[in-house]
Amino acid sequence: MTVVFSIPEISLHPNEINQNNCLFSILIPSWNNLELLKLCVNSIEKNSHYKHQLIIHVNESTDNTLEWVKSKGFDYSFSAENAGVCASLNAASKLVQTQYIVYLNDDMYVCPEWDAHLYICIQNRNDDLFYYSATMIEYELSKSKAVLSPYHFGNMPQNFNEKALLDFVRNDLKSHDWFGSCWPPSICSKRVWDAVGGYDENFSPGFYSDPDFGMKCWQLGIRDFRGIGKSLVYHFKSKSTQRVIRNNGRKLFAQKWGLPASYFYNQMLQMGTEFTTEKTLKLTKNLSYWLARFKANYWVK
Repeated sequence: MTVVFSIPEISLHPNEINQNNCLFSILIPSWNNLELLKLCVNSIEKNSHYKHQLIIHVNESTDNTLEWVKSKGFDYSFSAENAGVCASLNAASKLVQTQYIVYLNDDMYVCPEWDAHLYICIQNRNDDLFYYSATMIEYELSKSKAVLSPYHFGNMPQNFNEKALLDFVRNDLKSHDWFGSCWPPSICSKRVWDAVGGYDENFSPGFYSDPDFGMKCWQLGIRDFRGIGKSLVYHFKSKSTQRVIRNNGRKLFAQKWGLPASYFYNQMLQMGTEFTTEKTLKLTKNLSYWLARFKANYWVK
């Protein structure tokens, strides 16, 4: 059965403060996760090298998130019901005042200098044909080679061991850049965001919207999909997605692009493999490609 997700009305609330001295605009959708949101925002304010514009999308706010966001003076968008990830991001993006858009979830804690490492890579390019991600650290073993795990420093704000995490990142953790950036915490230029039209709201509430956004970037000509190993973020893992009815994003992606999202991740983006300047991402129409096309066609029937 197809799940129809109704997108509620969204209002925009700029704080009317000029953000010219900010480097990134950070979009954070939040759905009644106030304690996680506070921790996320605090980490940005404490661990960022540069000043950034924070734009929060507030869903529902049955836990006083809206009042807290107002008290902090952030730009924000608001919906009285859950708007899902896609519509939330698109609404928040209308308030962007910088050249770069970061998508960050409220269940993430950014580690020191996370932004500086991203910006170094951006500065080393001569254009904006990139889509980068910070590297996530998770407390449970992940199936993805792009995630550093399992490193348990807490699974909620109440048991988060911040000092142990920061000591680990500073002294013990070894990481490298990797191919396949395609999910938050992610960054692209505002021009690229606008050119691909933001997030496709047909994927609402949001499952498989990340690979769809990545594929749109691919169609635009981007081939630098890179996870930055020194840009680190601790992830408390999908506290909001556990509460929402899932859309059939796998089928929709296959219908839209004629390929499974898994093929895009694993074959085209080479997600999680160690980055090297000697290799360029490309689409090869070999047997694997045609089998993937057949598989996608089977799914959408």
